[in-house]
Amino acid sequence: MNIAILFSTVEGHTGKICRFVETMLGQDGHAVRVFDTDATVPVDLNDGDAVILLAPVHERRHPDLFEATVAALAEKLAPMPTLMLSVSLSASFQDGREEAQDYLDEFKMRTGLAPTREALVAGAVKTERYDYFAAQVVKMVVLRGKTYDAANGSHEFTDWDALRNAVTEFTGIAASAPA
Repeated sequence: MNIAILFSTVEGHTGKICRFVETMLGQDGHAVRVFDTDATVPVDLNDGDAVILLAPVHERRHPDLFEATVAALAEKLAPMPTLMLSVSLSASFQDGREEAQDYLDEFKMRTGLAPTREALVAGAVKTERYDYFAAQVVKMVVLRGKTYDAANGSHEFTDWDALRNAVTEFTGIAASAPA
């Protein structure tokens, strides 16, 4: 199957997730093309059978360019099997899953796209990339009351097996979709 991945990354973790998904799909025999929505490369979905959308949430929303790209392609994406992987720290904690779903619901409203499948993906704390203000927001707001202490340094919360399962389930559904 020909699968396009449209992604955006802010601190690099979503880029790592993208590479993981790309490698996994390639090992499963799929032809994969990756488009970074932050680059000025035209997105060509003409020979695609399915699309995976992948972006992080920062300050309650996915990156503007990612959302603009998806909105511009919404008509083309609508009939295609699509999987939206929304990466956030909120998705890392059970008490944040509802908020993480809100981010995804807002994305769908802003872009006009209703993905075939969607998954909330636990993100990462990248303390080495934060200035003082960002570090305080992460510590006092995002991680407030959580068992993880940002003073411990960077940490990935991503459940790689759950991610693999979500992508595998999607490719099975996409493969059986009418052309």
